Amino acid sequence: ALYRQAIAGGARAVVGPLTRNGASALAAEQEGITVPTLALNVVEGPPAGQLYFFGMAVEAEARQAAQLAKRQGLHQAIVIATRAQLAQRLQFAFEEEWQRSGGAILEEIEFDNDPAVFADIADRPDTAVFLATDAEKAHLIRPYLPNKLPIYATSQIFTGNGNTLTNYDLNGIRFVDMPWLLQADHPAVMIYPRSIPPLSADHERLYALGIDAFRLIQLLLDNKVDDALSLDGVSGRIELEGRIFQRMAVPALFTQGQAQLRNAPPAPAPQVFPERPAVKP
Repeated sequence: ALYRQAIAGGARAVVGPLTRNGASALAAEQEGITVPTLALNVVEGPPAGQLYFFGMAVEAEARQAAQLAKRQGLHQAIVIATRAQLAQRLQFAFEEEWQRSGGAILEEIEFDNDPAVFADIADRPDTAVFLATDAEKAHLIRPYLPNKLPIYATSQIFTGNGNTLTNYDLNGIRFVDMPWLLQADHPAVMIYPRSIPPLSADHERLYALGIDAFRLIQLLLDNKVDDALSLDGVSGRIELEGRIFQRMAVPALFTQGQAQLRNAPPAPAPQVFPERPAVKP
């Protein structure tokens, strides 16, 4: 109803809605999408009118983490997750991409705040660990994992570089996130003003999504969007696949309590910080 109201009011383009349910409702309007429309979430289904999708799907980041690990020559993975719905989505996406590329799932571990579940994890050659968790759980899990195991995650573990001491617990973890948060010297990042006062990391990501959504809707209005599109956005490299603007985040690594940009890093060297005492089931 809001979309029809906007069109009736003379809107030449529409951006939104942000929720998955809202994007799905809009996608169901097979004949009612009459102007360039950019939904800020991603749903599957047949194309509807001039509707396009662009968002921050965590599943895409989990798949990218799997691709990064494969490029390092790793062939088996240990996946650590919780019962939270978001964690389950991350786990499923990572495992699907990992197995699609020929990797094997060595072990699935459900973490319920008891570190005893990590008692049997040892340094294994050719093995990656994927944390399908948020920042709070990652801080609890990382100190119990062997230093030599390469660990991967998504932007869910990064809350900013403002607390170096807390981030020391995440040393050695590789993850992906937006240039907006990781690459201050990125040409597009340097152009746009920052919010004052600064926002939380989650809201900074929404801010960056808004910047790139504005750029994309301008291209749609000017009819400059095709399958060859490649936009160096503040939320990542953006390419068009069908009606979905796919966002490729940038890889980073926690080092000495700071998240630093790292493109295709080599297999990790041991991280130097004390491991916690071994635990028994």
